[in-house]
Amino acid sequence: MTSLFFELAVMLVVILVAAELFTNALEHLGERLKISEGVTGSLFAAVGTALPETLVPLLAIASGTSDQTVNQEIGVGAILGAPLMLSTLSTFLMTLAILRSRGVTGHVVPERTGFTRDLNYFLCAFVLAAAAMYVPHSQMIVRALFSVALVGVYVTYVVMTFRASGDLVDAGHGTEAPGTMLLSRLGVPTNLLTIALQLLIAVGLLVWGAEGFIHGVRGVSQMLGISALLLSLLIIPIATELPEKVNSILWIRRGKDTLAFGNITGAMVFQGTLLPAIGILLTPWTPRIEVVTGIVITLVAAAWLRINVRERGLPVWALLVCGVLYAAYLAVTLSR
Repeated sequence: MTSLFFELAVMLVVILVAAELFTNALEHLGERLKISEGVTGSLFAAVGTALPETLVPLLAIASGTSDQTVNQEIGVGAILGAPLMLSTLSTFLMTLAILRSRGVTGHVVPERTGFTRDLNYFLCAFVLAAAAMYVPHSQMIVRALFSVALVGVYVTYVVMTFRASGDLVDAGHGTEAPGTMLLSRLGVPTNLLTIALQLLIAVGLLVWGAEGFIHGVRGVSQMLGISALLLSLLIIPIATELPEKVNSILWIRRGKDTLAFGNITGAMVFQGTLLPAIGILLTPWTPRIEVVTGIVITLVAAAWLRINVRERGLPVWALLVCGVLYAAYLAVTLSR
């Protein structure tokens, strides 16, 4: 038991170091490419830090344990648990990081058009993913069409995000890198090659740290007798979402609200489109009560964020509600 907790502590440190390397390199990459903070946060950072939670369901579905049912439960739970964590717990923790400095009546101010675009695409995609659960397995052509539609949503989202980048840079929302790139402090020059090298090192550490953290969490959870589906819905996403949580906390504490939120909402779009597209085809993808509850809470949280965005930004008190929604999900799920 002690060794498992030690493993958790070590892997958490690895993730924290990797997150610092990753955010630093991305800021320099975005500045070099002259792209907006929206593209840097919603596409580059979101996809990069989504690698750990993307690998978990794919590996579970493809191999995992010898029990195919357990594999599929872990896959479905990890796919749907990630957007749940991002829209509720990750947002809540990020808000706690600036609660003292901005106060309950203060505001978080991500660039509005990118923020609303992310949430609009996510809500559209996640509704499609939820609807696919009610299509019988005998209708595989229909289920395949849902998968194709979800992939199409993400491709369209990427195109629209890049199209908006130029105007946002002109409007003063370009990515700016503070200080020297961390790898350059070792004496190497700052150029695209060294930026790419630092990104690769960071992503490698993120994946290693998250996988190790998952292993430790899985061991602790098995000792506590938690089911595979509940484990994948509650425990694994907490571990795999650590990169997004840490990156967003680092950015928002530096006043980079667009990068902080783009990292979360961009990951929500990625995980609400491509991964469910796989789950619809390769898992039972049926409306079990634990799954439906998670989907409903996720949609409510995303809709709540979308409704509360204003010209002045998002009220801090409204973001704290996301923590209440996560607590509600825990209460409903664990009481069963």
